[in-house]
Amino acid sequence: MYKTHRVVMEELASFASPKSKLSKMIRSKEIFHLKRGVFLERNDQSYSKLSIASVLYGPSYISFESALAYYGMIPERVKGITSATYNKNKNKKFHTPIGEFYYYYLPKFAYPFGIVCKEEREQGFLIATPEKAILDLIYKNPKLKEVNELKDFLVEDKRIEEEWLSRLDKCEVTNISLFYKQPQCLLFPKMLRKYYT
Repeated sequence: MYKTHRVVMEELASFASPKSKLSKMIRSKEIFHLKRGVFLERNDQSYSKLSIASVLYGPSYISFESALAYYGMIPERVKGITSATYNKNKNKKFHTPIGEFYYYYLPKFAYPFGIVCKEEREQGFLIATPEKAILDLIYKNPKLKEVNELKDFLVEDKRIEEEWLSRLDKCEVTNISLFYKQPQCLLFPKMLRKYYT
């Protein structure tokens, strides 16, 4: 599990210079510096990448391809952890010794809906529902103009299993899609009604 700077300093309090000791440990890769104030011991295998994602940059929740992979909706393993955030004017990327973390901004008014709390290795994290994860994907693709285009994008490009699309909560999709205030998001409930009722 990750450690904060305060915890690391407490653990190194017996050294004459805890800061110097920490710098030496980072150089020798005994401990990884994930970002300012967040550390992970090299041999620690108890951490959850999904939980660490929310610590690196926030507020955020797991979404896009990472959420789809978590639910088993797409066949491929996802490279890096993809999360949604808001109130940021640009996307963000973290290169760390344990992997890549990507953050994509969403409009504030769409951010808080369709998010649930899960656990991995007894560490909590926030993640989009399947419905919300797909809407986040669609929001970031404004060129989608027609229902057929959207279906091809989801099934052919993103390789979402059609069985999953037929099992989605259509009421939740309709309700959440309104918050994005984007025409491509409003296509999603129409597509589900056309192909998956």
